[in-house]
Amino acid sequence: MKIVLADAEATLNLGISFGQSLNAGCVILLEGDLGAGKTTLVQGIGKGLEISESIVSPTFTIINEYTEGRIPLYHLDLYRLESQEVAALNLETYWEGFEVTPGIVAIEWAERMPYKPDNYIIVYLTYGNEGDRQAQITSYNYPITNLLLK
Repeated sequence: MKIVLADAEATLNLGISFGQSLNAGCVILLEGDLGAGKTTLVQGIGKGLEISESIVSPTFTIINEYTEGRIPLYHLDLYRLESQEVAALNLETYWEGFEVTPGIVAIEWAERMPYKPDNYIIVYLTYGNEGDRQAQITSYNYPITNLLLK
């Protein structure tokens, strides 16, 4: 499904819908243009999960964990990493829920991942022709039919 996002507020609102609708164990792979709204979308997810802490880009820390909301949010940013460095992070521990409490996993620059989980949603964000943004949302074995109806 493709959605036109008029501005950053629309991107934030899409994220809020995700946060209100998705369950623990969901992995969201964020790809697309630099500055197209990946972190803004994750900030909205945090709001939808009722996380009061400020959601900031983990560009230098790689992983930020927010555990005080309705369910945990694990926010990862792979921008500065090469594929072999990403493989060494053992990211599957986040979506398998063995070593951390199951939550929503949002991964910016997911195209750098050498492997993907069995079930995930890709959100590909780009700039549109009118200065707006576009989100192409594709689900891989994860139901999202009611996502945008909230």
